[in-house]
Amino acid sequence: MEQLKRMFGDQKRIMTGIGMIAAVLLIGIIDNFFLTWLLLGVAFLFAFHEAMKLFGVENTTVYFYAAVLWLLAAFYPNPDDLVFIVLIVYASMLAYSGDFDKKLFLPFLYPTVSFLFLLTLYNDFGMMALLWILVVVAGSDIGAYFTGKAIGKTKFSPTSPNKTVEGVVGGVVLGVILGSMVGTYYMALQTAVLISLLVSLASIFGDLYESYLKRQAGVKDSGTLFPGHGGMLDRVDGYLFGGVVLVIMLRGIA
Repeated sequence: MEQLKRMFGDQKRIMTGIGMIAAVLLIGIIDNFFLTWLLLGVAFLFAFHEAMKLFGVENTTVYFYAAVLWLLAAFYPNPDDLVFIVLIVYASMLAYSGDFDKKLFLPFLYPTVSFLFLLTLYNDFGMMALLWILVVVAGSDIGAYFTGKAIGKTKFSPTSPNKTVEGVVGGVVLGVILGSMVGTYYMALQTAVLISLLVSLASIFGDLYESYLKRQAGVKDSGTLFPGHGGMLDRVDGYLFGGVVLVIMLRGIA
């Protein structure tokens, strides 16, 4: 009984999670590019703001450049190509000024690059691809949470003390099983299993990377946007790594 309380006791977390899933499903049913772009854009700007705090960036003018970049992504046919424009602009400013504050560029790497890849995932492969990554990452997160609560004992990494090896394994297994069911929409089962495995592993380390940033910044959560869940980055960290891997795999294997 005590174990069940630990697994299901956080009602605020569960209700917030249900609300988030319902909102995403509604967007998926409508399946409109500009609505999807808008939803990802709102998530991006919140995540960008949280990343600025984690990196210790205080120059507010970068919000303008982030918004312009996302606006361009709505009309440019290959949003992920804009990553290279960001790199060129950064290198040019650094070369010109010589003492450019390098921290200003960090939020344009994380999470900006990943959000451009998520938009590319939808743009190139459709809503089913977003459903695929949603199922893999959510499955991995849920599997890791409940398996870790139930039987987790072995610490996985000092970066995230609450994450256990048992939880990671349980999360990957559930993420691969669920993801493979969606992946067969695009390809043979064995290939869908392989890609789901790689995306699930990437999502685990996406979560771990955000944990590392929070430890460096000395905070528990990236923000307080979602009751019981923390900030936007706390909710999308797995997708930020998983989305990049899924785009690359679909282009290279599918």
